[in-house]
Amino acid sequence: MSYKPQKPNLDLINMVQQARMMHDSQATPSQVSAVYWIEAKRPEGDYPAPTPRTGEWRIPITVDQVDALWETIKTATEAGKLGYKSKVSTKPAKGQADINARVICVRTVDADDQVDVERVYDALFALGITIEMTYQRDQT
Repeated sequence: MSYKPQKPNLDLINMVQQARMMHDSQATPSQVSAVYWIEAKRPEGDYPAPTPRTGEWRIPITVDQVDALWETIKTATEAGKLGYKSKVSTKPAKGQADINARVICVRTVDADDQVDVERVYDALFALGITIEMTYQRDQT
């Protein structure tokens, strides 16, 4: 008997992704424990697709400040003012000493596109974010 692979049910995958984004749009980072990240995405079609060279601005924050800053970044991301996606941790990284530490990441489509990387940084600064940020290229 031979096995014939089935095509993935893209409708089901799309429905799960939409449900996740609906959950994330209403979630408050300090109140979530079931998932490690909450995400926000900019509208599709108004920004280039991610390349294999993606990266992110990493903004360290504490649990007592994360909700307000996340709301600002989520709103700006969904309005198309930042990168293609932003995400916020809902708990500290594994092995991290400070249990109150969180991080907000603002994703860019191409770490080699210096103009776009700087545009996103400038947009974050324009939002009043003066916390020291670092840019990290994804590992490929």
